[in-house]
Amino acid sequence: MTDILHRVGITAPQDAVLRALTTAEGLAGWWTEDTVGDGTPGGTLEFRFIPGGFDMKVLEAQADHVLWEVTGGPEEWVGTQVSWDLRTEGDFTIILFAHRGWREPVEFMYHCSTKWATFLMSLKSLLETGTGAPAPHDVQISDWH
Repeated sequence: MTDILHRVGITAPQDAVLRALTTAEGLAGWWTEDTVGDGTPGGTLEFRFIPGGFDMKVLEAQADHVLWEVTGGPEEWVGTQVSWDLRTEGDFTIILFAHRGWREPVEFMYHCSTKWATFLMSLKSLLETGTGAPAPHDVQISDWH
């Protein structure tokens, strides 16, 4: 198994970061504008992009940890887990992000790693400036979007 891992510090309170990860409105502000669903444990979040999307079952949503399992989307994503570990360090909320359980490091994983990084920067921008860059306004890096 292979994982995508990122770390980012955001100058925003941890509870604001948590809201951006657990509410459809918060998620739509930085990942994709086409987001619906329930971000509480047991709920499902639906994220739509051009040309497809992902469905995530929310396994955990705590003050310092959010965990999703991918239940719908590209074959490479289904069964993987996305986690967000949060902690406060001074003025920063530190996010340790992981997209775990890739069967192998295929080229699509390389693409997704870069896209996750751009979306983490969108989350940072949303919380620090009030404006994120969710799809369809995100940085385009290839024909996979």
